[in-house]
Amino acid sequence: MTSSSPTEENATATTILVLNGPNLNLLGSREPEIYGSATLRDVEQLAADTAAGHGWIVQCVQSNHEGELIDAIHGARASAAGIVINPGGYSHTSVAIRDALAGVMLPVVEVHISNIHKREEFRHHSYISGVADAVIVGAGITGYKLALNYLAERL
Repeated sequence: MTSSSPTEENATATTILVLNGPNLNLLGSREPEIYGSATLRDVEQLAADTAAGHGWIVQCVQSNHEGELIDAIHGARASAAGIVINPGGYSHTSVAIRDALAGVMLPVVEVHISNIHKREEFRHHSYISGVADAVIVGAGITGYKLALNYLAERL
């Protein structure tokens, strides 16, 4: 799990959890014809820059393990004002992540780099979408920027 935490000097800023699920650590090298050439670090930098424009900070977490993602969601309840999540393949399989998001009662934006509705049939359904305030698909990594801007309007 990768994570960057807010520093004490900006502890009064609004924190947004940016959560990336399985295989997103391989961005930039995994199926670039689908996901593009941007790396996870590029995504995290885009999120940090966008958040800073709103006076916010981000806590970025990536894990290939469902329980670690759930722990991060639970932790956000006390430390974040909202969540941007790309659950990766867990979108289509994880009732547990869906329930964790519903349980923390924070605004949630689900992001998918590719357009999951133009891909294999099994990717068309997301358990996460039902508890998300907004869903952004197919905008590449710009979807993270759009998600943070949406949260800025909402919060």
